[in-house]
This record gives sequence, structure tokens and C-alpha cells, in this order.
Amino acid sequence: MGLAFKKIYTNISHITKATCTLKAIGISNEELAMVNGKYAQVVKIIGDEVTLQVFEGTEGIPKNAEVIFFGKAPSLKVGRELAGRFFNAYGIPIDGKHEPDGAEVEIGGSSVNPVRRKQPAEFIATGIAGIDLNNALVTGQKIPFFADSDQPYNQIMAMVALRARADKIILGGMGLTNDDYLYYRNVFDNAGALARIISFINTTEDPAVERLLIPDMALTAAEYFAVQEKEKILVLLTDMTLYCDALSIVSNRMDQIPSRDSMPGSLYSDLARIYEKAAQFPDGGSITIISVTSLSGGDITHSIPDNTGYITEGQLFLRRDTDIGKVIIDPFRSLSRLKQLVIGKQTRSDHAQVMNAAVRLYADAMNAHTKMENGFDLTEYDQRTLAFAKEYARLLLAVDINIQVDRMLDTAWELFARYFKKEEVGIKQQWIETHWKEQPEYRIETSQELNHEHLGRMNISFRNKEVEQ
Repeated sequence: MGLAFKKIYTNISHITKATCTLKAIGISNEELAMVNGKYAQVVKIIGDEVTLQVFEGTEGIPKNAEVIFFGKAPSLKVGRELAGRFFNAYGIPIDGKHEPDGAEVEIGGSSVNPVRRKQPAEFIATGIAGIDLNNALVTGQKIPFFADSDQPYNQIMAMVALRARADKIILGGMGLTNDDYLYYRNVFDNAGALARIISFINTTEDPAVERLLIPDMALTAAEYFAVQEKEKILVLLTDMTLYCDALSIVSNRMDQIPSRDSMPGSLYSDLARIYEKAAQFPDGGSITIISVTSLSGGDITHSIPDNTGYITEGQLFLRRDTDIGKVIIDPFRSLSRLKQLVIGKQTRSDHAQVMNAAVRLYADAMNAHTKMENGFDLTEYDQRTLAFAKEYARLLLAVDINIQVDRMLDTAWELFARYFKKEEVGIKQQWIETHWKEQPEYRIETSQELNHEHLGRMNISFRNKEVEQ
């Protein structure tokens, strides 16, 4: 739209650290504007009094500054040319290439009517055993990673982007460091995957409030490819905690009374508006959302992960396993509420049995570990569960494991046969007869004189009895 058709004002009546107020007519809520060369958005209208949130802050803006209203809310030009491109929070290219052609669509539209959605029933393979084996994902699902801020969740999200079987991957990066931004670009480029990836990026050098536009930009692009192109779209959003912090900034600047943990009272609906865009459409397209919610010291009682857990269909909890020195998908605190729709149906028929047996034996190992820490004697079965747990974490729970689901199941069967008797794994006889593969018999060799301190550092060794004989 040419400048002659935009509404221009120069009579600002009130300025705060982040907002400015003026009298204007014919203005709509959430409309974009430019205040003294800075992007702004309408956040409140009372009569003819309009309040604008200035994304970069109001420092240096005089009361006679020029205010230009664009006559529209933030929008994105959607089309096939979005593929392989990087954009900022306003949908402007940041990869040095031309602006893509396409139909202009306002971001932040309403969610799909639940009545018109199809029940999700298509398995999404990520190649990460801790997800595919224990917490299988389904198209149309919404699920977050819960992770401490020092864990490599950006690297894990990049792994998911490259391994997941989806037609398009849309990354919404909020508050990324320049190193993280360049990491994503280099990983996607080196893997030759740029053609199916679209990225909307807000870095730490950009105004924090601009993060509020990123999820809507990403989901507007996702809706185009899912609805118009009938494609399977995976949306990755990182970090939603920083998104919520930006919500808090805006709320405080608007003099709204904060709710729990200094978050706005609208936090639940603000998050639900984003996550409810996940859907399986009857015509075949789908939008699946995987996000990151960073935690402070593993605290899941904070209002951000607490509200997120109510909205989403489970969570994937990242934890560093000190025994193997790797980050794993915690089998106890992780949950995919839709996994039962695909395991054993679109995966091998023994999947559910293997998953349940492995987690139960891992739980026995954690009980044994607690006994050891409290100075109790360990049984021979306890020793075997501890050995199993270490190999289970190393071979199947670690996030760097990239294998197919059938191989995950075969690996679990090998571990069962190595450390346990058939009757100890608790799997139906029909699966035992089909998949049990006898391993050489092992025994655990430990010194009887080991005290509790030494036991904590015990190195379990195994010897083949046949060799011994």
C-alpha cells in the first residue's frame, strides 16, 4: 500500500517505556503501525484513544513523532516460495534473498473447529529411540520438550527436524542466540534439507516483544501447506518460556495485574490459542506441534510448564543421565497421550509389550539404585537390573540414538535375553516364542568386601560361563 493511503498522525498524547497513546479514528485492534521508524502494534482502543505497543521500546520517540498506521494486522505472504527460506518476526526475509510471492494472509487466525478435525492416527517416526519406542508421536499432536536451560534442546530440535518424516518442517525460533541461529542454518544446509524447511527467527538481539509474532507466523505458513497443499507439517517452537516472558513484559507495561509467577492472567488461553492449531485434517494434511519449554532447575510447577501440560497431549522430559554421561528422554516423566493410537497398529505388534516391560525393569533398577544409596544389600536380581538400566539408557533412551523402530524393538529383546530370564520380563508367551533370542549366559561378579562407598562406583563385569569353564 502506498504512503498516500496510510493514516498518518503526529499528535502523541502519552508515552511510557513501551507504549504510546494518541487519538485516531478508523483503527482496528492488532493493526500494525510505524512510530518514528519503529514497528508497533495496536493493543488497546477506547473510543478514539489508541494505545500502541512499540516493539523496540519508546526511547527517543518525541510527542510529535510521525505515526503511520498500515491499515492491517501483521500478515504473511504464503505460497510454495516460502520453502527453504529464513524470515524475521514480521515475515521479512533475513537470508538475503527476494521477498517471496504469494497470497497475503493475516496471522493469528482462529483454530480449526474440533468437529471438522479427524482423529490423529498416523505415526511420526523421529528416529530418536526414547521418543519412538516409549512415547510415539502422532500427526496432529501437540507436545513439548521440558528441559533445563543448560540442556542441548536446540540440537535435539534440529535432530527431530532432520529425522522426522514430514513434508515440511517449520521452525519458530524465539530468543535464539546468534550461535543457535547459525547452528540451525548450518545443520539444515549441510544436511541438504533446506528445501523442506521454513524458519521464522527472533534472536536475542531483536526486541523481546517481537517473539509474540513468531508462533503465529510459523502456524500461518503451516496452515497454508497443510490445508492448501495437503501436506504433513511439523512445527517446531523454541523456546516457549521466552514467548511467555514476552507476554509478561507486555502485560506489565499495560499495567495489568499479574497472576501466578508474574505471568498474565490470560496465559492459559494465550498458550492454548497456539497449541490448538495442531490438527489432522480430513483431506489428508496435518499440523503437528513440538515445542520446547525451558525449566528453571527442573521446576515443572511453574505456571508456564503447568499450563502447558494441561493444554498439550503429554510432554517429553529431558534429563542428563550421569551413569552414561548423555541426555536421555526420561521414561518416567515423559508421556505421549496419543501413542496408543499407533503402537502395535502402525508399528510392530510386540511394540506395546516391549515398551511396558522395558520401563518396568528400568523402574526396578531405580529402586535398586535407591537401595544402594541408602546402604542396603543388593540382590543378584538388583545387580542385573542396574546393568540393564545402563545399557537401556545408552542404547535406547539417549537422544543421539538414530535407528528405525524395528531395530529399537530388536535391541530391547537382546537386552532382555542378556540380563533376565524369560519369566522375569513379564511378556506374553506368544511374543517370547517369536522374538526371544538366546544370549550367552552371563553372571555378575562383585567383591563381597565392597563397602557402600565403593559400591557406588562399582564396575559391573560380565564373563561368558563357557569361556570360564
